[in-house]
Amino acid sequence: MFALFEEAGKFMAGRILSEAEASSQVELDSGKRVKVKAANLLLKFDKPAPATLLTEAQALSASIDLNLAWEFAPEAEFGFADLAHEYFSAQATTTELVAALISLFEAPHYFRRAGKGRFRKAAADTVALALAAIEKKKQVLAQIEMWAGELAQHRCPAPVREQLYKILFRPDKNAPEYKAVVQASRATQTAPLDLLQQAGAIESAYDFHWQRFLFDNFPKGTGFPALSAPAITDALPLATVRAYSIDDSHTTEIDDALSLQGLGSGAVTVGIHIAAPGLAVLPDSPIDQLGRQRLSTVYMPGYKITMLPDDVVKRYTLAEGQDCPALSLYVRFDEASLTVLDSETRIEKVHIAANLRHDQLDSLVTAEWLEDPDFEHASAQPELPMPRSELAFFWRLAQHLKAQREVVRGKPETFNRPDYTFRLAREDQGLPPVGNEAVSIGTRLRGAPLDLIVAEAMILANSTWGQWLASLGVPAIYRSQASLAPGVKVRMGTKALPHAGIGVPSYAWSTSPLRRYTDLVNQWQIIACARHGATAALAAPFKPKDAQLFAIISSFDAAYSAYNSYQSGMERFWTLQYLGQQQITELNATLFKEAAGGQWLVRADELPLVLTVLGAQGLERGAKVRVKLGHIDAIALDVHGTVLERLESPAVAAVDENAQDEFEDDSAGPLTIAVDLNEPPLEPAT
Repeated sequence: MFALFEEAGKFMAGRILSEAEASSQVELDSGKRVKVKAANLLLKFDKPAPATLLTEAQALSASIDLNLAWEFAPEAEFGFADLAHEYFSAQATTTELVAALISLFEAPHYFRRAGKGRFRKAAADTVALALAAIEKKKQVLAQIEMWAGELAQHRCPAPVREQLYKILFRPDKNAPEYKAVVQASRATQTAPLDLLQQAGAIESAYDFHWQRFLFDNFPKGTGFPALSAPAITDALPLATVRAYSIDDSHTTEIDDALSLQGLGSGAVTVGIHIAAPGLAVLPDSPIDQLGRQRLSTVYMPGYKITMLPDDVVKRYTLAEGQDCPALSLYVRFDEASLTVLDSETRIEKVHIAANLRHDQLDSLVTAEWLEDPDFEHASAQPELPMPRSELAFFWRLAQHLKAQREVVRGKPETFNRPDYTFRLAREDQGLPPVGNEAVSIGTRLRGAPLDLIVAEAMILANSTWGQWLASLGVPAIYRSQASLAPGVKVRMGTKALPHAGIGVPSYAWSTSPLRRYTDLVNQWQIIACARHGATAALAAPFKPKDAQLFAIISSFDAAYSAYNSYQSGMERFWTLQYLGQQQITELNATLFKEAAGGQWLVRADELPLVLTVLGAQGLERGAKVRVKLGHIDAIALDVHGTVLERLESPAVAAVDENAQDEFEDDSAGPLTIAVDLNEPPLEPAT
C-alpha cells in the first residue's frame, strides 16, 4: 500500500510501513523513512508506483483547462477527488485524482485552499482580476526579455536610458528596466556599467558624473525657488575704517574683508569684517530653509552651485565701493611684539574700499616685495588700492600667527605640494561644462602671502569667536581634532574643543555665512552675544543641547563630504582630460606608498594626479621615476602606469605618507588636492 501526503507545500508519496491512529510511517523511494500525521495523508493507493504516479500526474495536470475546471467545481467547499470526478469521470483513476490535486494547488487565483486537500471556488471578479494580473506579468516578462536582447546587441531601449542613474546607483530591483539590465549582464557576462556604456546609454563621461551627482544630491535640480532677500533694517553705525577683501576673480560670495588702524602708533587694530546675512535672514525663514537644504556652495572646475541664489548673495555680499552691513571682530595688537591686547565684536556698516583678486596680484604681492620697502619688480605693475604698508603689516602678522599656532601644534605646517587651479575655455560660465572644453592647469604655492594673510585672519576670527561663545555659555558648531596622530580625524560638535591640526584652543567656522550653512548658524549665535552679552545664552536662537544643532551637524557633515568628494572627482576628471588634450603619455612622478599586488602609488610631480604603477619593484619610497601612462578611463576616473626608469634617489622627507595637511582657511577658492583615497582626510579650505 502506498500513500500520498503533503509536506511543507510539496506532494510526496511512498510505501506505508506501519499505521497507527494518529500517524503512519512511510518509506520514500530514496529509502528515507518519515512519520506522517494522519491529517496530512491525502490518498492511499496500490498502483502505480509513487515515482510513476507523481510524474504522470504532473504531466496530466498541465493539460487541465482551469477555466473549465472552475466551471465544474462545486460552489461549496470541496475535495480534490470531487473535482476529479466532475472533470474526468466518476471512475477517475489515481493519476487523474492526483493531477486534479496538483492543478488545484497550483491555481490559487481560481481556487482557494480550505484545508489539506480541500478547496473553495474563487469569486468570478477575483478570477478576472487575477487573470489580468497574470497576463500583465507575462507582458512585463516579455518586455524584459526584449530589452535584455537589445542591450546584449549594444542598443539601449529608451526606458532603460531614462532610468540609467536609478538603475546604477539606487535601483528598484523589482523594476523591469533593472531586471532587463541584470538579465543582459548575466547573458553577456558583462558588468552592468560596461554593458550600458557599450549600449550607448552613457554618451558623455562628464555628463555621467554630473548627472550622478545631481541624482544623489540635487534630485529636484539646482534651480532656486522665487525668493526675495529681506533688507537689513537695523540702524547700524558706520565704522571709521576702509576694508579690503581678497578673493579669487570668480568669487561672487564675498564673505570677508580686512581693515587696519593705528599703523605706526604702537597699538594696531586689525578689523576682520564678515558679511552679515544673519541680521536679516532668520531661523526657519524661507532663505534659511533653502540654506539648510543645500548646506554649502559646491565647487568644481569651471562651475559652482551656490548655497544661496545670486540675488540673495548680492544683497549681503561685501561689494566694493559700498557701505555694507558686517559683523566685525576688532583685535588690538602691540605693534612691536604683536601680542594681543584685547578684542571686540561689533555689528556695523563697513566701507569696502576694494575687492582685491589674488590671482591677479600674486605675482606682485610677493614676500620680497612686502618685506623690503625698496624692492620693486622689474616689469611694470598696476597700482594696488590697498596701501603697501598695510599689506606688509598683515604679512608680518600672518607669519607671527602661523608661528604661534605651530608652537601649539608641536610641528611646523609644511606645504610641500602646490594648489592646482583649473581653467576651462568656455563662453557661458552660467551653465555647467559639457566635458570637452579645453582645460589649463596652473599652480599656486600654498602659503603665498595673500593666501596666508587671509587664512590667518580667518583662523584668528574663528578661534576668537569660538572661545567667546563658549565663555558666554552659548553653543555653536565647532571643528576639533584631538591630536595629529595618523588617523585622528577632524570632527564636528557643539563643544569648544582644541583643534590640534590648526593649533588653536577652539575653532568655530563663522567667516563664510554666504557659502556655508554652519557659518550662518554660528553668526546668529555671535549676533546674540554682541547684542546681549552675559545674557546671550537666553537670547540665542540655539540653546545648549539643542537637537537642531546636532541635526545640522549631521546633515552638514554628510553633504560637505559628498560635495568635496565630487569636487575632487571632477578635478581628477579634468586632469585626465588634460592628459589627453596635451597628448601626455609619459610623466615624472614620485613613489610614495606601496600598494597591493606589487604595485606602487605615485604622485605626478607637475599635475594633481595620483595613480598606481607597475614595475617599481626594488625601489624605495620617495624615488623619482619616469612613468608611461596606460589607458585612461574617464568613467572610472582611472589611469594606470608602468615605470620606465628611475630618475634620482628618494627624498623621503618630501613624501611622508602619514603627513596630514591640517591647514584650514577661508580664502575664496576651494582647496584643490590630488585624488588619493589612501591618504588621510584633508581639511578643505573653501
